[in-house]
Amino acid sequence: MNKPLRRIAIFCGLLVLTLLIRDNWLQYVKADDLASDDNNRRVTIARYSTPRGDIIVDGKSITGSKATSGTDLKYKRTWKNGPMWSPVTGYASQTVGASQIESIEDGILTGNDDRLFFRNTLDMVTGKKKEGGNVVTTLNAKAQQAAYDGLKNRGKGAVAAIEPSTGKILALASTPSYDPSVFAGNSTKEGETFAKLDKDKDKPLLNRALRETYPPGSTFKLVTAAAALESGKVTDPDAKTDSPVPFIMKNTRTELKNEGAIQCENVSLREALRVSCNSVFGKLGQDMGVDTMREEAEKFGFNEEQFVPVRANASVFSKDMDPSQTALSSIGQYNTAATPLQMAMVASAIANDGTLMKPYMVDELKASNLDTIEKTKPEELSKPLSEENAQRLQSMMETVVNDGTGQNARIPNVTVGGKTGTAQHGVDNSEKPYAWFVSYAKTTSGSPVAVAVVVEDGSANRDDISGGGLAAPIAKSVMQAVINSK
Repeated sequence: MNKPLRRIAIFCGLLVLTLLIRDNWLQYVKADDLASDDNNRRVTIARYSTPRGDIIVDGKSITGSKATSGTDLKYKRTWKNGPMWSPVTGYASQTVGASQIESIEDGILTGNDDRLFFRNTLDMVTGKKKEGGNVVTTLNAKAQQAAYDGLKNRGKGAVAAIEPSTGKILALASTPSYDPSVFAGNSTKEGETFAKLDKDKDKPLLNRALRETYPPGSTFKLVTAAAALESGKVTDPDAKTDSPVPFIMKNTRTELKNEGAIQCENVSLREALRVSCNSVFGKLGQDMGVDTMREEAEKFGFNEEQFVPVRANASVFSKDMDPSQTALSSIGQYNTAATPLQMAMVASAIANDGTLMKPYMVDELKASNLDTIEKTKPEELSKPLSEENAQRLQSMMETVVNDGTGQNARIPNVTVGGKTGTAQHGVDNSEKPYAWFVSYAKTTSGSPVAVAVVVEDGSANRDDISGGGLAAPIAKSVMQAVINSK
């Protein structure tokens, strides 16, 4: 073979070798990524080629599927009472994809999850059409309805409710909300509808229960009280504290003021919680120091994202603060920020005698024939309080409801503990405050529910905004719904 032909043969051989390497790279190394890539049209066609499995609450589906026409995507998702349930389910849209449970459990709902391989193989042999599996949630329908009804006439806000003994999420509501059905298909109009919702200044697509962090205001005093009890700074909740009025924060000339004419000088921890004394809790936080406060906050879940399995933003208690900043943070102001889920976790741990269970809202994953594929087991997350100190704090919270700022949460023949909060925000506190209420209910058979409610009521008069006035009645209705359903 002459030299030019040899060169051409070598070059052609290299081209063939390169082609083989590329082919094997695509077929074996990148196969899974390409098969699941949302830009792969075949993936989208397969996802909507059969009815999706359902998301289940209290044994009933809150979702469905509807046949379409004029498109290669044969079925689109439907919801029952979409605005109420969308903070739980998220959306599944042929136009913009999926979110939350609809996205996380997409493999189960479409029937493409590897854990359904045996079921799908059997169906293929018998000639049965492939079907999606079901996601069984921990949600309580009546509690969700109570939460949504309480919020929807209040503008913006959120509710999170947890079963303290297990961590099961019983309600997760957010307003303003949206109906995922209105953009479930792939028409131009549905795409425009989503774009309009996405640009809405009130952020209806935002799940405020999980993804919005608010200054928790006086509800954070529960964490400060827990730190005081756990550190030994306070050993008797009914003994007088060293709490001067006025309280001038360290290294400043600034007084940390109390609201109105409440009497806070040297009052006990119980009385300080009952009337919500800023000076007492600010000084406690300052005296204990930022490290003690941060460690206790982190035991409740602060400074860490939560996955339920939907991701919840990390609540914040800052690490590097001077004494005055620590004092402000200890009353739920300065940089302190919390999601409603986080504050429900605080109430839950206290109600559960000091043990914080990991929150979750997917109870089971089931195949189309109702075989259980996976079941969530309750898991302890941390121990923020000893049993003795948790019960002391329970007693203090019950005083708040029986004789203090939380009386609107009273339920006949039920023991209720709670804490109100009115959180200032905006430049120089210029914005209308947020109204908070966190609580738990306790019956003879235990504590079935802990709740956190936050209300951003832009229509309310500033002087009328309070946790006890706006948020406590919503918490009460959620707690009653859970108790009545037991």
